[in-house]
Amino acid sequence: MELDPKYDHYDFPTKAPIEAPGHPGYLKPEEQAQVAQLRMMLEAEGFTKRLDTLTLLRFLRARKFDVNAAKQMFADCEKWRAETNLDDTVSTWEFPEKAQLFDYYPQYYHKTDKDGRPVYIEQLGKIDIAALNKISTPDRMLTNLAVEYERLADDRLPACSRKSGHLLETCCSIIDLKGVSLGKATSVYSQIQSTSALSQNYYPERLGHLFLINCPWGFSAIWSIIKGWLDPVTVKKIHILGSGYQNELLTHIPAENLPVEFGGTCNCEGGCHLSNMGPWREEQWANPPKKDAPAPAEPEAKEAAAPAEAEAKPEEAKAAA
Repeated sequence: MELDPKYDHYDFPTKAPIEAPGHPGYLKPEEQAQVAQLRMMLEAEGFTKRLDTLTLLRFLRARKFDVNAAKQMFADCEKWRAETNLDDTVSTWEFPEKAQLFDYYPQYYHKTDKDGRPVYIEQLGKIDIAALNKISTPDRMLTNLAVEYERLADDRLPACSRKSGHLLETCCSIIDLKGVSLGKATSVYSQIQSTSALSQNYYPERLGHLFLINCPWGFSAIWSIIKGWLDPVTVKKIHILGSGYQNELLTHIPAENLPVEFGGTCNCEGGCHLSNMGPWREEQWANPPKKDAPAPAEPEAKEAAAPAEAEAKPEEAKAAA
């Protein structure tokens, strides 16, 4: 994968662990050309942020490498970011009602699966919309979800990539439907629709595996509706499990990383749902988010002969870059 020195300033591995079409480290020449084409088209329309190769590849994969469709998706995402003032919000966001909200709707990242990806957990069966609306607002809850997606991109996934030694761009999600009754069904699936729309439209190619556990009787009928909201590629990543899900989860997630209530052995002090444990909190692997990191130092002035030497040895200069 060719990197662009103007935008690609990665401090973590950039090669995917498994060869797959359109994934970093395994690009065909025409796919690399489509990245350059998409970047050029976006620059021509005045976009200057998030034009790095990994980001553009995610949008291209989400649109089956249709460059025009990927450009439109990217432009729509940037419009949404501007309308919500997301860039500024991320750096200043505070969500003090989090602990209270998690009594009625736990949503959290917790350690990693066996592939090194962050594990994300939601317990939809605990949703109580009336109680949630007394503590916060739907807009604030969606904003918090977007902020957590931003933190997934920077700094959770980079830390996981450093620890695993290869690029990780997706997470392993567990959605627990225990307690979802017919009375809750409308509010629960309305919540799924709004959150899935946000993830699909603005954070493409972030799903590795999704385990729906404790699926209630009759869920297959509901699932047939939900599938209509999702991309077919996404549907293939989703595993529908009943109450006997523990062995399947432990096939993908180490017992010591999986909370006790889901069949693992982890029991973080204060509760796994509030611990935010993972490589992103381990000094060896964590780096400050880019928005908070100090700007790189200006390179020292080189002797006049240096440019001539680089020009005389283009292969060595390219390798060094």
